[in-house]
Amino acid sequence: MNELEHLGPRLRAARQERGWTLDDLAGRADMSSSTLSRLESGKRQASLELLLPLTRQLGIRIDDLLDPPDRDPRVHRQAIRREGLTIAPLTREESDVRAFKITYHPGAPDRPLQIHEGHEWLYVLSGRLRLVLGDREHVLERGEAAEFDTTTPHSMRAEGTKPAEVISLFNTAGERLHLHAPE
Repeated sequence: MNELEHLGPRLRAARQERGWTLDDLAGRADMSSSTLSRLESGKRQASLELLLPLTRQLGIRIDDLLDPPDRDPRVHRQAIRREGLTIAPLTREESDVRAFKITYHPGAPDRPLQIHEGHEWLYVLSGRLRLVLGDREHVLERGEAAEFDTTTPHSMRAEGTKPAEVISLFNTAGERLHLHAPE
């Protein structure tokens, strides 16, 4: 089946996932409901002029409408090593939520408290993790989880002589801060 034949149903699914009617999305994208209906049913050929306002309103990329459903699900991204951390990406770069396995190595220099938009969720796989949130310190053991607003000043490091391995989830702002060295 031609990949463009999937575009309409994927566009409809993205709209319906948000609970929007044809009129809702068409109004937001400044087009007629009949044009949107014809796009979704495959009776109208898609163009960038039509798709760009729709994907912007839906918060998706045009590629999301074209990705084959049987693509390889494995994530092939290289681990990043810096400043006493090993950061292994567990999601694709285009994912809305970013998941990483982060290893905090013992003896790494203390990192300054960080602040950024979003939330972070983490789960300690092994070792012990010292989490500083504002003026409070917490030591998380294997099997413990934490969730916090990242506008609270925070930092993390291994506690003790063994590495702390953590699964961490955060948004793109959190990824930029954790993965890219400050300029």
